[in-house]
Amino acid sequence: MISQREVLETNAMIEKENLDVRTITMGISLIDCIDSDLDTLKKNIYNKITTTAKNLVSVGKEIERKYAIPIVNKRISVTPIAIVGASACKTKEDFVEIAKTLDDAAKTVGVNLLGGYSALVSKGMTKADQLLIESIPQALCATERICSSVNVGSTKTGINMDAVRLVGQMIKDTAYESRENDSMACMKFVVFCNAPDDNPFMAGAFHGVTEADAIINVGVSGPGVVKTALEAVRGENFEVLCETIKKTAFKVTRVGQLVAKEASKKLGIPFGIVDLSLAPTPAVGDSVADILCEIGLEYAGAPGTTAALALLNDQVKKGGVMASSYVGGLSGAFIPVSEDQGMINAVEAGALTLEKLEAMTCVCSVGLDMIAIPGDTKATSIAGIIADEMAIGMVNQKTTAVRVIPAYGKKVGDTVEFGGLFGYAPVMPVNQFSCDAFVNRQGRIPAPIHSFKN
Repeated sequence: MISQREVLETNAMIEKENLDVRTITMGISLIDCIDSDLDTLKKNIYNKITTTAKNLVSVGKEIERKYAIPIVNKRISVTPIAIVGASACKTKEDFVEIAKTLDDAAKTVGVNLLGGYSALVSKGMTKADQLLIESIPQALCATERICSSVNVGSTKTGINMDAVRLVGQMIKDTAYESRENDSMACMKFVVFCNAPDDNPFMAGAFHGVTEADAIINVGVSGPGVVKTALEAVRGENFEVLCETIKKTAFKVTRVGQLVAKEASKKLGIPFGIVDLSLAPTPAVGDSVADILCEIGLEYAGAPGTTAALALLNDQVKKGGVMASSYVGGLSGAFIPVSEDQGMINAVEAGALTLEKLEAMTCVCSVGLDMIAIPGDTKATSIAGIIADEMAIGMVNQKTTAVRVIPAYGKKVGDTVEFGGLFGYAPVMPVNQFSCDAFVNRQGRIPAPIHSFKN
């Protein structure tokens, strides 16, 4: 039973501390849509999505009204399109046609975003994988709601450096194709190591091949709730600090569990996981960086930042797993720059650099996220940044990712405006020394020794 006190606590978190359910994401398998004829494939995809997800948005709104819990986004993830389109797609343009079909389906059912224009190439690439990756710039610029991802590494297989090099160039091409709009198409693409099959957050969501035909995953956020809770124990010891974070994460996860179960029941689709990620927004008081400051740092990036973030991430996960038997996805603390006003402030103050952010990704969820870099950054340098982040994920057996925006025509000190939940980002400097000879080697980096556990 939920007590009156718990109800009042939740209401206060929603009204004053920016608590929300960031997304209800319906995962949909497109395996049964596969056909060697492109037109038939497109028709099958459109019909499957618009039939399965026809009530997703209305049910989300109904739950919002019933419980007075804001549900910011309703989203869809699908089977990686490199797999779905392999038989029918012979050119990049064929894959772009599928992207347009997905976009049409997303508009028809009214979801905010659709993820899964993706390829899984951690060990090698098929011809279809390569075509899809090469098509991403055109696909993202030709659609409104499509998000894309590529998994280029894993702890079990190593890092596919041929794919890393290809993705580095593809990100540059995407930035150029969307140059009239501050290279914003790059916001809709992320590259992974150890990508999870059940992630409800964009741009990296896809419906893994191990999943059921359809599934409901919920992503919950609440940096403001944690920040407010820590204000009440300012100056206390680490035990009190950790217990406070853990208890708060428990409460936030219970809200997500409630919404996920209700959505599953109303839609007649199985519940998958709750992803408890402290995903910030540009709103004042909704910042992971502000939590780090409340823990005791002048700015995110100061000495002690990595330790404070490790503490935060661990306690969030401990609280979450007590609240739900099915916590998954990317649960922990996100550290996107543009979406977190505290992170932006830290960059502008000179406290936070790309290298420090990389260090922080060793202990938090995901990785280098929503970072604007100079538009003239070389493709090989971008590939080197990706390789570094993938290595952190591979060696540490965790999910890591890179979402960078080489803003065409912008230089260090300029600002890139994204709008909405994406906020804005100061352009950060990138190390100018060359990694060309390293990136241009052929093949893959082998899996680490501790991957051999069979």
